[in-house]
Amino acid sequence: SGRDLVLIIGGLFLIAKSTHEIHGSLEGEEGHGSKKSYAGFTGVIIQIVLLDIVFSLDSVITAVGMISTTYGDFGIWIMIAAVVISIIAMMLFAGPIGSFVQRHPTIKMLALSFLLLIGVMLVAEGFHQTIPKGYIYFAMAFSVLVEFLNMRLRKKADPVQLHNAFAEEDQIKAS
Repeated sequence: SGRDLVLIIGGLFLIAKSTHEIHGSLEGEEGHGSKKSYAGFTGVIIQIVLLDIVFSLDSVITAVGMISTTYGDFGIWIMIAAVVISIIAMMLFAGPIGSFVQRHPTIKMLALSFLLLIGVMLVAEGFHQTIPKGYIYFAMAFSVLVEFLNMRLRKKADPVQLHNAFAEEDQIKAS
């Protein structure tokens, strides 16, 4: 069906995009004189908005059908308000979340791994193979918890002390 095709294509897109970004983070971009190492912030936001629209379209249609029978025409306005509020919230929090991810590259790798996991789940759903979402959510929550513990551990660790060979030689000569 069309829904299955959208799930498969969307899942494959997420798998390809996250794999490309993970490879770029680990190996660097091809050509080393890279004009563009990663997608710009605006481009990423646009991709997220488009994917959100595509993947939530069937849910929105179902919700509109359910709410219009209960609330009539007022239900449509509730749905429009909910979509607008969610887009505004995403735009408001995109900056702070983006800067947090830039300060903590391991969070970026974790998020890319989650996208890879979600892509696999979408492809499986497109082929009518159900992966219980509870397992996925538990794995993601556990991974985030472990990463935050690691971040606290790294923050408490003593910073690496670099030795300047020239300064040490100057001290020896001065003595």
